[in-house]
Amino acid sequence: MTNISNGSLLRAAFLTALTGVSAIALCAPAMAQETAPVPAAADDAGGIDIVVTAQKREENLQAVPLSVSVVGGEAIAAQGGVNLENAQYLVPSLNFRKGGTSLNQALFLRGVGTINFSIAAEPSVAAVIDGVVLSRAGEGFGDLVDIDRIEVLRGPQGTLFGKNASAGVVSMVTKRPEDSFGGTVEASYYDSNEYRARATLNIPLGENIRSRVTGFYSEYDGNLRNIALDRKVNGYKHYGVRGVIEADLSDAVTVILRGDWRKANDDCCAEVIGTVPTNAAAAALSGTNINGDETRRVNQNLLTQTKEESWGVSMELNAELGNQTITSITAYRKWDNTEIRDGDWLDRAYVGLNQLHDIGPQTSKTFSQELRLSSPSGNFFEYVAGLYYSRAESQRQFTRDSLICSASTLAAVSPGLIPCSTALGVSTIRSVTGTTDYGSIFTNMAAFGQVTLNVSDRFRAIGGIRYTADQLEGNLIRQTNVGGASAGGINPNFDAGIYNNGSPVAGTPNGLPVQLKKVNDNWSGKAALQYDLTDDTMGYASYTRGYKGPAYNLFFNLGTSGAGVIAPETVDAYEVGLKNSLFGNRLILNLTGFYAKYNNYQANNPDIVAGVVVTRLTNAGTVSTRGVELDMMYQPSRAFSLNGGLAYTDAKVDQFRLPPGATEAQRVPNGTRLANAPKWKGSLGATYKIETSGFANIELGAQGSYQSSQLYELSPSAAVRAGTTVKGYGIVDVSAGLVSPDNGWSIRAQVKNLFDQSFASSIVSGGPGGSYRYIIPREADRYFGVTARVNFGSEK
Repeated sequence: MTNISNGSLLRAAFLTALTGVSAIALCAPAMAQETAPVPAAADDAGGIDIVVTAQKREENLQAVPLSVSVVGGEAIAAQGGVNLENAQYLVPSLNFRKGGTSLNQALFLRGVGTINFSIAAEPSVAAVIDGVVLSRAGEGFGDLVDIDRIEVLRGPQGTLFGKNASAGVVSMVTKRPEDSFGGTVEASYYDSNEYRARATLNIPLGENIRSRVTGFYSEYDGNLRNIALDRKVNGYKHYGVRGVIEADLSDAVTVILRGDWRKANDDCCAEVIGTVPTNAAAAALSGTNINGDETRRVNQNLLTQTKEESWGVSMELNAELGNQTITSITAYRKWDNTEIRDGDWLDRAYVGLNQLHDIGPQTSKTFSQELRLSSPSGNFFEYVAGLYYSRAESQRQFTRDSLICSASTLAAVSPGLIPCSTALGVSTIRSVTGTTDYGSIFTNMAAFGQVTLNVSDRFRAIGGIRYTADQLEGNLIRQTNVGGASAGGINPNFDAGIYNNGSPVAGTPNGLPVQLKKVNDNWSGKAALQYDLTDDTMGYASYTRGYKGPAYNLFFNLGTSGAGVIAPETVDAYEVGLKNSLFGNRLILNLTGFYAKYNNYQANNPDIVAGVVVTRLTNAGTVSTRGVELDMMYQPSRAFSLNGGLAYTDAKVDQFRLPPGATEAQRVPNGTRLANAPKWKGSLGATYKIETSGFANIELGAQGSYQSSQLYELSPSAAVRAGTTVKGYGIVDVSAGLVSPDNGWSIRAQVKNLFDQSFASSIVSGGPGGSYRYIIPREADRYFGVTARVNFGSEK
């Protein structure tokens, strides 16, 4: 008789239920689509009307008792945006933590997020595209292609969106096919050899079948000069395709098939050394003109790169089942990412300065299934209920190669700086190599529901609950040619899974791979009250209990002290808000106050492992965030519009918890501001259209953003915190364009960072000789671009 575990039985029963309801949906009569285009301008009556799906059903933005910011796809395009990094300049509560590769980047909302270096940990801000939750943060940083809008939901959203939304959700909604033929061809040039091209076709395939396909290509040389390789770096090359087919199977059943494929080859992001090292590395870096965030040169003999390929397919089915609406979203995604990194930031190995090069290919795949049942709107009792299942697998092979010498007969290139040589008898050089294979499997099942009681025409009560069952599996095995003590940043000493030239290292128990497993469940939910104070003003108050599942700190240099499970993170959040639609909906003014307390906060903290500065995930204790947010949209006429926002965020450590094996010197003081959490952040944009009655109308635009100082490293050292703090800065973009009266063509010119304000998008410790490493984004320099676009058919 076959043995089947309880977990396997539960998964089988859960998937059987999902499949059964999907089959019912295919046979049922159906309903409207889940998402709809958001008007970017005032409606015919002159008012602003924005539809969102923040609560898994179509609703007017002003009727949703949540703090939501909506950014249209055209606004992102006007920013010259390539990915979500640019959205941070439009949404004040959103911050983007840039890393050396997309694996190491993260989103933060209200000062809370997870810098996710571990392969067995999840983000705190969920990235969602067309209803599909992306399992890993890096998957959400692809090109924003044919985007209709981005909805930013602030605060815990786990009731409807799941466990990796403990700080919020960024939901990307792509454009839908139309009933008539049309298309767009667009080409852009930005200085420093940046080229972009995109083409979209909207093709009806029959009376009830519509399709839309978009292809894109872009490339950029970069904003830094690598003097060792004599070339520009921090550029990219991206290309791919996205397509959607939408079919009305009957008057009541609609199915949407979506697919996308993307390939990226980035030489981003080389870290500049922004402060002068205290050792001989200072001479090796003298040609980089070290000057903080003004530094634009590196001297590295390995090209830091990210090579990435991703694709995904999904099927969304919407159907009526009596008066109810059933939605099924089935998705499969594949994401492969290879990180190549120069970890010594020098042009070669020197005596006492090891060369350290890393390469880490990772493969990831995710299957997910969501089923929802929704009641009609407008009744006394409204509800959304659903089931969710996902299985996300990742595997990585990370290799670190080091060249080490303690003496060399070569001549010094400057006092104290002597190159190593691989020639026999010249240097005491040796090559040290270590490879770690490690991976994770996240299995998640959930049942959720949210109800709204329309007590009166003005008063509503909302309640929601989610049950989550998690299973996390981890594996790790390491092989190295190092015996005994650590060398070259490679640690051979782990309880199991360590090999020395094919044989187990003496002192390890058995040389077997490390196998980890953790099972956990959780109840989370929300309660809210909503009241229409007037026909134009709605107020609400809510309490939310959020949850983020357990994690393991799997990374290359994992040691015994870091091998334990990272406990689940929970949050209690409170929010009050006023949503105002004034002057006949021409002015939207929304104000929100919030407070959230996170327990077992999962955060990366700097640590020394095998003589190398690393960041490892820990339960950092209790943290809190509180503040006020203001969102504004004003359109006094069709020719002129203003939009902007302002956020005050006070996010800090309440009670820091030392990780196992840490000393008191590693304690982060209570009251320390959280990383990636500026206290003040704001944006303001304006557009003005001039109708000339000639061959073209004129469009003018300006966008400004400002943020106060921002910490990047949550360190116990006051000196490190000061060194990794970016001072406050503001940037201004302007644009001007000619647009044909029928919107058939347009030419727009843009100046980014008009006042040439330099800044860093990341500063961390751990550079040679105690120096600090800076990442300098494209937006830190003034540049310009021109975009030409032709629209035809339905796209006009």
